[in-house]
Amino acid sequence: MQTMKAFLLGAALALGVATQAQAQAALPNFADLVEKHGPAVVNIRTEARAQRTQIPGLSEDDPMFEFFRRFMPPDQRGAPRGRDDKNGKGEPRQGPRGPLRPFGLGSGFVISADGYIVTNAHVIDNAEEIFVRFTDKREMKAKVIGADKRSDVALVKVEATNLPFLRLGDSNGTRVGEWVLAIGSPFGFANSVTAGILSAKSRDLPADSTASDAVPFLQTDVAVNPGNSGGPLFNLKGEVIGINSQIFSRTGSYAGISFSIPIDYAANVIDQLKKTGKVTRGRIGVAISNVTRDLADSLGLPRTDGAAVGTVEEDSPAAKAGVEVGDVILKIDGRAVESSADLSRTVRAVRPGQKVVLSVWRAGKTRDLTITVGEFKDEEATRTASRGKKETAKPGKLGLAVTEVSAEVKKALKIKGGVTVEAVDGASLAAGIEPGDVILRVNNVDIRDLKGYNEAVAKLDAKKPVALLIRDENGTRFVTLRAED
Repeated sequence: MQTMKAFLLGAALALGVATQAQAQAALPNFADLVEKHGPAVVNIRTEARAQRTQIPGLSEDDPMFEFFRRFMPPDQRGAPRGRDDKNGKGEPRQGPRGPLRPFGLGSGFVISADGYIVTNAHVIDNAEEIFVRFTDKREMKAKVIGADKRSDVALVKVEATNLPFLRLGDSNGTRVGEWVLAIGSPFGFANSVTAGILSAKSRDLPADSTASDAVPFLQTDVAVNPGNSGGPLFNLKGEVIGINSQIFSRTGSYAGISFSIPIDYAANVIDQLKKTGKVTRGRIGVAISNVTRDLADSLGLPRTDGAAVGTVEEDSPAAKAGVEVGDVILKIDGRAVESSADLSRTVRAVRPGQKVVLSVWRAGKTRDLTITVGEFKDEEATRTASRGKKETAKPGKLGLAVTEVSAEVKKALKIKGGVTVEAVDGASLAAGIEPGDVILRVNNVDIRDLKGYNEAVAKLDAKKPVALLIRDENGTRFVTLRAED
């Protein structure tokens, strides 16, 4: 009996050791990766011109100015005061345009042995001088090759040779759930290593975020904090698959969600910055939105893929190619368009002057249009027009009272037909339609006048959603709702 107990105890212990060994074997060991590739990750320190002290009621010529400057609290809005390493007196260094102060900290990584370094554009924004510090304590002054704020990617260079550098990987081929690792300088703590998993791909962030060019961000749970910006995101092969760029936080510090610019997206930007110092982007001149389930059903689309065209700019590449308001762009050069953001980033990557083929859904059919892509410019403005302001008639089947469009409104909105909304109620009110809006289309039927509108509405099925193409002073949009019995 004792022999049997001893046997069972030994077997259990052996099983426990084996299970523990298997668990350890299943977890990645990042130490070799960090040791091999860490030296190519750098700390970036910037300096900016010191802001001049402002003292209300005193000019710099006043004898009391220097007294108050020395003893008043420092201006919290300016760059932080820092001691100068050269003279040790806390006095600012002199730059080409005046005294310099410590300005910002970030991260970056070397991509070539001759000193090209990738970082975020916001890391070096407004910097007068840029310094790169390596893991071996060497510090070198860097010059800006180019910085692109729309993608938040920048390229700087130091004069050096035989530097350790990183290999760019394939972010498209990375799978959600895979282990990823970040190296950077959070809060100035250089060469800090954090790890996690890839949480999601192709995340679209709000337009007011740092990067505003429909970047398909990688989402991770890797701890990233201020100072990590511009550092690399690695896969387990030691390849760079992203540039750590932003965090989602209500406090300014890491809260479990961080975002990286996919290296497949950034590579095109990096290449253009290296060749020309700037980035050119394509445009076709349309305002677009996502296709909802109701909109897809009302237009007879089998899926919610594609980008719905709400506005076509006059004399734009899209207008010249025959793209119309209400079209749904399904493919570009045979590649399926999943969303409006997907179309935007695809067009932006096309070289201006290049021809592409758009497959559009119009009136229940697919047709191909060849378009010559134009050049995108940040200063391009959206045209606006005036609207009417009457609210008199009684709402009908869609909760809308409509009338003929006046010649004045047609001229202002540059349209040839439609009906003007005079009063709104029910489902249309809940959908956001307002008096003064012009209805250009009901499902796949173009509306030329009041008679055409009434005929189209009379044929609507109350069991199916209705898609209205609406024009107002801000442009054109689709609104979906359901007809009332």
